[in-house]
Amino acid sequence: MLTLFHAHWSRSSRLIWLLEELKADYQIHHCDIARMDGSGGRDPSNLHPDGKVPALMHDGALVTESAAIALYLTDLFPEAGLGAAAGGPDRAAYLTWLFWTTGEMEPAYWSRVKGETDAHATARYDAANRRILTALDRGPYLMGRRFTAVDVLVASALSWGREHAPDSPRLDAYLKTVLARAANRRAEVLDAPALELRAG
Repeated sequence: MLTLFHAHWSRSSRLIWLLEELKADYQIHHCDIARMDGSGGRDPSNLHPDGKVPALMHDGALVTESAAIALYLTDLFPEAGLGAAAGGPDRAAYLTWLFWTTGEMEPAYWSRVKGETDAHATARYDAANRRILTALDRGPYLMGRRFTAVDVLVASALSWGREHAPDSPRLDAYLKTVLARAANRRAEVLDAPALELRAG
């Protein structure tokens, strides 16, 4: 059984989207987390070793961190076509995109959100946007003609921080397309705080 440890409107929200795309049989364990505004707190029912989300439990195996969970799930459900098989022609690019998203893109955007404008932060931010827009020029998705878990991670991050991204009709069109997917719409409903309260 797959159990996602989730706090609403957090980084675990994108894993609900991915699980819906995969048509996986899973359950959501709603939990509290410490939030940047000082609200919330560590939830003893959350199995993440740092008290954060996301965390995924699968038959006694715990996986944490968004990119690792995305890789784990797409390998677990290869028939969905949202990943890339080990040894396949797209595997290297797929791994690179997954870990670049959480290791480079998100920190670059977080620096922009915090108002960092030094040369290093600006260069990193510009490089992240250049990489995304170059890929979309070849698109329509980040890995070309095929929608993958990479699009889930990147689009969810960009939708959250859209006001910090450059003006780009191409980016707007991409986000409109991927965020309108039925799986994401279902995930948005499942992410609602009211469900968390009912589940308590």
